[in-house]
Amino acid sequence: MYIAMNRFKVIKDRAQAFEQVWFNRKSTLHELDGFIEFHMLRGPEKADHVLYSSYTQWGSKDNFTAWTRSEQFRASHARTGGGEPMVLGHPEFEGFEVIQRIPNPGLAEAAE
Repeated sequence: MYIAMNRFKVIKDRAQAFEQVWFNRKSTLHELDGFIEFHMLRGPEKADHVLYSSYTQWGSKDNFTAWTRSEQFRASHARTGGGEPMVLGHPEFEGFEVIQRIPNPGLAEAAE
């Protein structure tokens, strides 16, 4: 499993607009092999920004790499930008290979 995260330092008075961009965008992630799930996370508020992170879970690093080379990736990133700046600097990417997973057995039983 592979986790891909981008950290965004969003200008405080642009946080609502930033969230609306994400809520209103059409996702095509489900069209890619190995896509498991996506989360947009809102973190702590600092003096000049609010920290956000996108969290995408993939079956493997190869699945994620294929996404970054896909037409869906190009199309989704072509719709960014324009208008008043929302972030301080560029997003900071962090990729992680999952080396251990410990599921909650009580949750697995409840799903059955």
